[in-house]
Amino acid sequence: MSGAPALAAGAVIPRALLLIGAVGVGKTTTTDAIAEELEARSIPGSAFDLDWLRRAWPAPSDDRFHSRLERAALRAVSAVHREAGARVLVAAGVIEERDARADYEAAFGCPLTVVRLTAPRGVVRARLHRRHEDDPDGLAWHLDRFDELTVILDAAEVEDVTVPVGPDPRSTAQAVLRAVGI
Repeated sequence: MSGAPALAAGAVIPRALLLIGAVGVGKTTTTDAIAEELEARSIPGSAFDLDWLRRAWPAPSDDRFHSRLERAALRAVSAVHREAGARVLVAAGVIEERDARADYEAAFGCPLTVVRLTAPRGVVRARLHRRHEDDPDGLAWHLDRFDELTVILDAAEVEDVTVPVGPDPRSTAQAVLRAVGI
């Protein structure tokens, strides 16, 4: 892989986990829980939400979700975390097209496993109603985006593995780590 850093003999090759899914499914919460689980297991790592790496305005008309900015920032952040000793980089985000996988793997600079989180539509809609109870416009956008993104992700088949969210973040984190062999 061209984006991979050179490693000394015997060095552990870092790996990246990207948790994808529709809005409200629990990507960020699960990423935080995975970070806690890795720390408890003494596995050096880092965790971040790609939404923050692309939060800038205005977005270009041909890149409404700032994907190019997100990948450029991811490349820089991942390099710093790998240099600091992270063996597992965990991020919450979305890849809508299978062709973009290689770009994200290059940005992480190490092998990438994409994990799609799923949850029943009713569960997510209830979460979104709680999250946006004082923001009817935001609620309407997120409800529509959940349905839109679910269809997009179903068609794109970007993920390596799918994990349904469990009853709590810790159980979901453990299920993700089992599914990817950590």
